[in-house]
Amino acid sequence: MNVGYDKKNLYKKLLLSFIIACSLFVALIGYGAYWAFYDMNRLPTGEYLNQATSPDGKYTIKAYATSGGATTSYAVRGELVFNEKGDKTKNIYWNREETASIQWVGNDKVMINGHTLDVPKGKFDYRHQ
Repeated sequence: MNVGYDKKNLYKKLLLSFIIACSLFVALIGYGAYWAFYDMNRLPTGEYLNQATSPDGKYTIKAYATSGGATTSYAVRGELVFNEKGDKTKNIYWNREETASIQWVGNDKVMINGHTLDVPKGKFDYRHQ
């Protein structure tokens, strides 16, 4: 029996297990930071400002203003409503400003305060700029 080979094999397995555990820990911390600070699904609701419906009626963009309190400025949240899918919603716009100007450029393209977005996949989030 080769004791040196078994010991070396054990060290390799321990090192691999340690690397995998550290990688999982770092990934968990990274996801937690994203979820806590950058996930658009966790944005505050805000007060209703206005809305605009796409020319073909498939989508509606609703704008809401949120107050960050004494420490941060106002922000506008743009919510995409899928009119044909039972009013399913998705946050697609988040920027530090107080008003919202919504203009549809086509059936699948909207301009919110000068930022053009392709609907339904496009989004704008000032935190990622």
